Amino acid sequence: MSDRTNVEKTVRAVAYAPEQQDLLARIESAVRVQLAPKPKRLAHSLSVADCCEGLALTYGVDPFCARVAGLLHDWDKVVPAGELVSRARDLGIDMGVDLELVEPLLHGIVAARELPDVFPELPREVWRAVEVHTTAAAAMSPLDQALFVADGIEPLRPATPGIQTVRELVGKAPLEEVFWTSFVGGITYVLEGGRYLYPGTIDTYNSLAAARRNASRGPAKSA
Repeated sequence: MSDRTNVEKTVRAVAYAPEQQDLLARIESAVRVQLAPKPKRLAHSLSVADCCEGLALTYGVDPFCARVAGLLHDWDKVVPAGELVSRARDLGIDMGVDLELVEPLLHGIVAARELPDVFPELPREVWRAVEVHTTAAAAMSPLDQALFVADGIEPLRPATPGIQTVRELVGKAPLEEVFWTSFVGGITYVLEGGRYLYPGTIDTYNSLAAARRNASRGPAKSA
């Protein structure tokens, strides 16, 4: 295995229960069929699953949920943009802007609404992680953070300076710090490319920044 990230050095000796093994096999098989038209996207999803599982083992997150979320996070990446927007509208998804402006963000949100009917055995926290893996949110669970980070640093992604910075933090900094660095790096990437920045991202950034500032101040001292 490459030494590009500390996650890849994690020994993946997870003793999944037989029913978990069966479900993982069924989900991976379904993902391989779903993403077959886009081999690079399939390879990315399998890589994210490995990476997210590794992060889970590093940071004390449920590795089963992490692996499943990684496998399923890009399920709807094969859906044409127009159809994805139509599905989002049919589902009543409201992001406060024309959905066509944020089409690249919709695949996780739509999948999180539709896939529970396909895999009803999976817990709600998996769908939450899938839902926020492109947008992030003011409140991110450890699983949410693990998937967000794994999507950005999985080893098939070229090592830009920003990505490499995040990779080098894994195992050395708390998961919250790794996530924050990845999140801010994603915003920088969008801005540097002159792309449309979803206004909700600004709100999320401000909420997270305020929470970090408050946490750094520590508890208020009594008089």
